[in-house]
Amino acid sequence: MEEGTRVIPQDDLDLDDIIRRSHAVCAALSEDDDGLKREVLTHAGNRWSLGIVHALGVSGRLRHADIGRRMQGVTQRMLTRTLRQLERDGLVVRHDHRTVPPHVEYELTELGRGLLARIVPLWLWVIENADGFRRARERFDGAQPPRSDPST
Repeated sequence: MEEGTRVIPQDDLDLDDIIRRSHAVCAALSEDDDGLKREVLTHAGNRWSLGIVHALGVSGRLRHADIGRRMQGVTQRMLTRTLRQLERDGLVVRHDHRTVPPHVEYELTELGRGLLARIVPLWLWVIENADGFRRARERFDGAQPPRSDPST
């Protein structure tokens, strides 16, 4: 990817520049034959991954149960699975104190802190535009005829 195509600033570019940079980013994501970049990118859209990253970012090192208490609705299995994937991708580090009873803690790595820092602007954009999303949904839902088949 070219040096000038790494980041898309919010207000500094016109639509043609944004599209050009978007193409460059998509091309860079597609260059990876094993899908690594796309797989890691899924963390940015996964509510459990982002919840864990947020909890560890706010609280620092936490035990598995402490993370689970901060993540309403997550199952034990999903929490464990997500922590393992975050650890595999280098976003979280697991500290096993090798004691009986077991004492294991998790914390963000530098990569994990980088993800948190970069996802905050997206969260802010969603918050700032929530009213627009609601209005769009109301318009869409009001303009749609009732569907007999929910899969269409």
